[in-house]
Amino acid sequence: MTILVVGGAGFIGSTLVKRLCLQKKRVIVVDKLSLGSEDYLKGADIKFYKEDINNLEKILHILSSESINEVWHLAANSDIPSGVLDMQVDLKDTFMTTISVLTLMKKINCKKLYFASSSAIYGFKKERLHEDIGPLLPISNYGAMKLSSEAVISAAAESFLEKICVYRFPNVVGVPATHGVILDFIRKLKNTPDSLDVLGNGTQQKTYIHVSELIDAMLFINSNTGKGLNVFNIGPRDNGVNVSQIAKEVVDVVSPNAQIYYGESDRGWIGDVPTFLYSVDKLLSLGWEPKMSSLQAIKKSVKEIFKQENS
Repeated sequence: MTILVVGGAGFIGSTLVKRLCLQKKRVIVVDKLSLGSEDYLKGADIKFYKEDINNLEKILHILSSESINEVWHLAANSDIPSGVLDMQVDLKDTFMTTISVLTLMKKINCKKLYFASSSAIYGFKKERLHEDIGPLLPISNYGAMKLSSEAVISAAAESFLEKICVYRFPNVVGVPATHGVILDFIRKLKNTPDSLDVLGNGTQQKTYIHVSELIDAMLFINSNTGKGLNVFNIGPRDNGVNVSQIAKEVVDVVSPNAQIYYGESDRGWIGDVPTFLYSVDKLLSLGWEPKMSSLQAIKKSVKEIFKQENS
């Protein structure tokens, strides 16, 4: 079994790669290291190539002697505001990476694809989000390009792919943290220990999952689904936590005497979904049960990321 992980040196990708190595899988990682780092893969017995998956000719040359059994596609722009400012960012790094992965897979005759999608595809809806809800109207270019990626993957299922798993992530927390609200708050407090400025009014409420549980869920889905297109929301069972709760958790750990100052908008930035409720009934019916609530995942991650930033 040889597995190609595209974007395997990032936050989620590196955690996945280490888990696959523990399962004695042979792993090849391709990552251009825009946010990822080879350091995140220390100790993992892998082949690593620092390369943009969109450089297809070079990728095909690199993999010419390999027989790839399955591909995990985790390469994407993870900075939603930057994609709002310049739509070319998500076109290139979120959508075209998917086109490149599919083109590569067709050329090397690999028929199993596991794709990291996002809750951002749903847009802003007040009802609980389940896999068959619609219409899907993303409010960020990131969400739009993830949804477009799902569409071309679905088309590929009709032409050459045999098995696809699409995982729709909520907000994922843990280490190695490269971005996100917890890391942002910790770094702000290191610069200004007496105060924390929060983007938005703090009412933004979302579900959070720890990266370790996310990997558990993805591997469980792979092992318990058959051929065809399998689409699953992944997350805890609760209604999430709001930004003001996260701010308080970070302040309590990093700088207990800091004052928290909020903005006026219910959104932290353009393209920020202010609230969503996730349904994971489909995943529960498959037999997987989350162990941590959103708040427990936040508490664990605050301690982990604070340690990361001070090591």
